[in-house]
Amino acid sequence: AECRVIKHNPQCSCLSGYTGDPFAGCSLIPQIQPTEGPRTPCDPSPCGANAVCKERNGAGSCTCLPEYFGDPYTGCRPECVVNTDCDRNKACSNNKCRDPCPGTCGINAECNVVNHAPSCTCIPGYVGDPITACRLQQIEPEKPKNPCQPSPCGPYSVCRVVDSHAVCSCQSDYIGSPPNCKPECVVSSECAQDKACIKQKCSDPCPGTCGINARCQVVNHNPICSCPAGFVGDPFVRCLREEKPVTQAPPSGDPCVPSPCGPNSVCRAVLNSPACSCSP
Repeated sequence: AECRVIKHNPQCSCLSGYTGDPFAGCSLIPQIQPTEGPRTPCDPSPCGANAVCKERNGAGSCTCLPEYFGDPYTGCRPECVVNTDCDRNKACSNNKCRDPCPGTCGINAECNVVNHAPSCTCIPGYVGDPITACRLQQIEPEKPKNPCQPSPCGPYSVCRVVDSHAVCSCQSDYIGSPPNCKPECVVSSECAQDKACIKQKCSDPCPGTCGINARCQVVNHNPICSCPAGFVGDPFVRCLREEKPVTQAPPSGDPCVPSPCGPNSVCRAVLNSPACSCSP
């Protein structure tokens, strides 16, 4: 026992681990050994994660939790954690591989799973937003086509609609047949010798070319102006009757000797008649 003075008075008490009357004698407290209970094979659990241990005939047996898979002694896992754990036509939802389509697409739409993701499209004959709703496509009646638009006739041609068909013809003043319409001429060499190409038509080049009392002859598509016999002057302006006495034609028979042409002109014999033209 030990003694302590508290407020001038001695106080006796047994030491730690002893019991009894501290004024008479303290004795050692006997140590009671705990009795070992029966051991259980599931405590501690020999199972891995997401597995449970069940005792059977004094032995522990591990099984995976419902909807978990794998080795229960090392660890069980859910069916999936990410989409790549599932087939390409499934997606991982709440650790389960499921079809992601139900409830995804709108009315009159169809769903296809592409790489774990749902893809919505309107069914044939319907248009709109496949996520919300697709509506029946309104087919507008096809407008009648104009057979002359674009024109099938070719250049320099006219297209007319006759009984819903294109009828082609060449423009006025053009020759040939579509699609090969062309002007009557482009250059004078395409015309007869006594014609010239004027505004894409073979025409007589003489009208309005020569002067008063002058005559015009077409030579190689060109108009040749000359004063007639007994007249002198500028055939492109005016020919005047010659007042001098008529002289006998020279024995040579050349109508250009003497020259009936004016100054700066050239005389040529055409069909035994003088033909005057300006000097080059």
